[in-house]
Amino acid sequence: MATIQQTSQYIRENIQEAYPEPEAGAIAQRVLEQVLQKSRMQLSLSQQEELNPEQEEQVQQAVERLKKQEPVQYVLGTAHFFGLDLQVDERVLIPRPETEELVDLVVREHSGRSGLQVLDICTGSGCIPLALAAHLQADRVYGLEVSEGALKVARANAREQKLPVAWLEQDVFEPIQGIAPRSLDIITSNPPYVKEQEKALMRPNVLAFEPHLALFVPDEDPLRFYRRIAEVGTELLKKGGRLYFEINEQYGGEVQTLLLEAGFTQAQVVQDLFGKDRIVKGEL
Repeated sequence: MATIQQTSQYIRENIQEAYPEPEAGAIAQRVLEQVLQKSRMQLSLSQQEELNPEQEEQVQQAVERLKKQEPVQYVLGTAHFFGLDLQVDERVLIPRPETEELVDLVVREHSGRSGLQVLDICTGSGCIPLALAAHLQADRVYGLEVSEGALKVARANAREQKLPVAWLEQDVFEPIQGIAPRSLDIITSNPPYVKEQEKALMRPNVLAFEPHLALFVPDEDPLRFYRRIAEVGTELLKKGGRLYFEINEQYGGEVQTLLLEAGFTQAQVVQDLFGKDRIVKGEL
């Protein structure tokens, strides 16, 4: 039987063509944490402990999938997001750190407020509304999504986390059903924003495995989701309600202008931790 130390080396050596170091080391750590159900500290203290045959088989299966550049979150079926461990598979995008920054901004700006009504549009795995439900004093949190498969993942995450989110299977380009006009305090959205022409620049593991419906917009109309969601915001937000977008860094100024033209009295571009335009927020 191989030890934990030997198994970590085996994973790293076998996936390094798809995932060079130091990423390979981080992935090996995540695989072992999940397969062995041990924390990082427990793994470091038990390097000479041997895996049983079932655990070795799980590791080998994971390695075969990783060698094909399948994202580790899909291989393990989980992604960490703002303190939550969420189920993910090929029906939903893998939650990104940039999206955690959006959630953090919303939570900071509404800390201490109660009775909030919140809607997340293009909700995918449910990561944004679930994180907001966990950290805000909200009366009602909605998650809207057109993909039936994505909503199945979101509902499973809500059950697992025991968080109350009302899921709406709707197309945002149709009239929104089930939410009263002028009733919302917050709308958030991380809509599709990658232009078709940017496919060539994307990593193969994203392009081959993550759902294109949630990633791409037409080259000729890359702001179509922002334009429509801003319109929804003017219909559903209370006066003083706020809209928060995650954006393609190329379009900070354009999305800001779009909000002002839609009737928002304030609109601001917010940079992420790497200094890139990543969020646009507006107040009605």
